[in-house]
Amino acid sequence: MIRAVIFDLDNTLTDFMRVKEVSIEAAADAMLDAGLDARLPVTDGGIPVRERVILRIREIYDLMGIEYQNVFNRYLQEELGGVDYKFLAAAIVGYRRARESALLPYPHVHLTLHKLMRRGLKLGVVSDAPRENAWLRLVYLNLHHVFDHVVTYEDTNKRKPDPAPFEAVLRRLEVTAGEALMVGDWPDRDMAGAKALGMRTVFAHYGYSWSKDKESIDLHPADYSIHDMLELVGIVDALNGGVAVP
Repeated sequence: MIRAVIFDLDNTLTDFMRVKEVSIEAAADAMLDAGLDARLPVTDGGIPVRERVILRIREIYDLMGIEYQNVFNRYLQEELGGVDYKFLAAAIVGYRRARESALLPYPHVHLTLHKLMRRGLKLGVVSDAPRENAWLRLVYLNLHHVFDHVVTYEDTNKRKPDPAPFEAVLRRLEVTAGEALMVGDWPDRDMAGAKALGMRTVFAHYGYSWSKDKESIDLHPADYSIHDMLELVGIVDALNGGVAVP
């Protein structure tokens, strides 16, 4: 019987990559509105200044990691030779305002989670995000009170597919791997790591980024695939024979 459902956070509960892109664009616009274009070196590459700013911020994230906290400091240091706090503040405020408006759950996330709770299932999150960032996102999504346990990078200092994060959330939820269902969008992290421990897996097809290696879906197949979060309820009901968890 399935007694717990464990979720990845980014691109499973919320469209994190869309949020990131919207926020980067807003930060670039805010710096340009503050007069950044007049301080940038002239180039003859033919790329519009806005696109140049956005492209360089993306490159820094690609180099340093998507959760890098000093991206705008680094951008300004590289472009201007120092951090002008007028532009830095504009970027941070623009980024945060855009993030707050764009950070929304995927359709039917709240409905699905509450249906699972009413069936008596425990709910958990295992995320590679830093602890503070993960909890901030959960609060923005109004999901911080829904999950029984949340495991983030700092809890094990290991990232998926390493078994440590999965083992930690199973231990906290007090269930075995065979009693848990893992839902995620990244086959070679979420699916591979969970399956190695004997958990059943659900591929969140709606959140999969096709910029990732497409072959990973075949290399790490999930037991189930969903295109809408609400489909998860039917999977759980079928596995449990329509019986609520005692």
